[in-house]
Amino acid sequence: MSVSVQYSEPCDIVVFGGTGDLALRKLLPALYYLHRDRHLHPDSRILALARARHDDNGYRRLAQRHLGQYLPPGDFEQATWDTFAARLDYMTLDASQRVEFPRLAKVLATRPDRIRVFYLATFPELFAATAQHLASVGLADKQARIVLEKPLGQSLETANQINDGIGAVFDESRVFRIDHYLGKETVQNLLALRFGNALFEPLWRNAHIDHVQISVLETVGVENRGAYYDNAGAMRDMVQNHLLQLLCLVAMEAPVHFEPEAVRNEKLKILDALRPITGLDVQDRTVRGQYSRGVRAGEKLPAYYFEKNVDHDSNTETFVALKVEVDNWRWGGVPFYLRTGKSLAQRKSEIVIQFKPVPYRLFGQGSDAPEHNRLVIRLQPDESIRLSLMAKSPGRGMSLQDVDLDLNFAEAFNKRRWDAYERLLLDVISGDATLFMRRDEIEAAWRWVDPIIQGWDDCYRSPKRYAAGSWGPVAADSLLDRLGHRWLDQR
Repeated sequence: MSVSVQYSEPCDIVVFGGTGDLALRKLLPALYYLHRDRHLHPDSRILALARARHDDNGYRRLAQRHLGQYLPPGDFEQATWDTFAARLDYMTLDASQRVEFPRLAKVLATRPDRIRVFYLATFPELFAATAQHLASVGLADKQARIVLEKPLGQSLETANQINDGIGAVFDESRVFRIDHYLGKETVQNLLALRFGNALFEPLWRNAHIDHVQISVLETVGVENRGAYYDNAGAMRDMVQNHLLQLLCLVAMEAPVHFEPEAVRNEKLKILDALRPITGLDVQDRTVRGQYSRGVRAGEKLPAYYFEKNVDHDSNTETFVALKVEVDNWRWGGVPFYLRTGKSLAQRKSEIVIQFKPVPYRLFGQGSDAPEHNRLVIRLQPDESIRLSLMAKSPGRGMSLQDVDLDLNFAEAFNKRRWDAYERLLLDVISGDATLFMRRDEIEAAWRWVDPIIQGWDDCYRSPKRYAAGSWGPVAADSLLDRLGHRWLDQR
């Protein structure tokens, strides 16, 4: 493979939680690709930290096994691994113990002037303490950047506690709150689609759009994340970050410049414009569910409360559907339907822009007449953009049918798609915060989410059951039925 050299600045990438699922499944594969494709400077180092007892070679064997498991067939190359492993080291370290950080400082002191990226792939409860321990040994200087994984806290109060602890050590320009959905190619193409073309922007408003659907659906259950998930639930795990960030990108105004603060200012305006869901509105505009036993393709699927490390009396939601409204001039009157869940019929993440019908239906007046135009932006599993138009069916008469204009990125560009973490890691090294969340965005999201969670607690209602392998609770369909809408996958 011939790849042009586009090296980043020399840096030390320090991964706390280096033996965890995130590091082994996502971060190491992303760093492997960045190394293979010559985006990491030859002098850059990768240091994984965790409490597990490994030496360098033991950790490298662990990393090699996981790369072989998670990389697509043919992408793992022994020669590439050998050079990648040469820059990969490991240190046993308990991030909660300040006394262990001088050892880390000693290792990093050999190259004091380079960029240092501290990636906290750990429990959020450790974030503030880790930052303070780094500062105590002089590792939080102006060359240091800190990356925080979601969810940031359990509420506005706990998020503020974490942010206060981080902010006491790192100024806001060096804090990178990561949401990997914003690193997906199709999400960024959403901005290009809206603001780089004259076709859509004049139609991107309430005069022409009937409603918007944003779905992030998973076929897997909680797997080995039961202990975490049972204290979080779908609202904290997915809605407060992923879905609200996608909503912001769909609804935001064009920034004056495509630079970090301008983009994030426009996203914040959308979060501030979300109509609150409080009191009785919680019952009318939200649906929470939990999967029970089910079957998919002949395979029996367990109920949530039988998953490992889950309380058998748990009321934690594994599914959320919301009817959301953005109170501004562009979007007034347009419902945004958000939906996410686990153990569902299909894995997909997509944004559906449903346009209003033509003022008068000239062709086909029957109930089987075609639908109006629709734009579907698929984020996963196959990144694509599909525009549904009406066209005449061949033959006599004027019978219309849906015809899709389909842009599949893999086919259109004939090159490997970058993983979101590859792009975002390079952005951290270069100091580009455009695709990361600012503190006031986090606060605005929690201010909107907290009353919904409180409303669920106040009404003492258990989540609605849905069979694992289905599309979720029937009540989620009713949420749309009231205005004559339907989820795209159930048309």
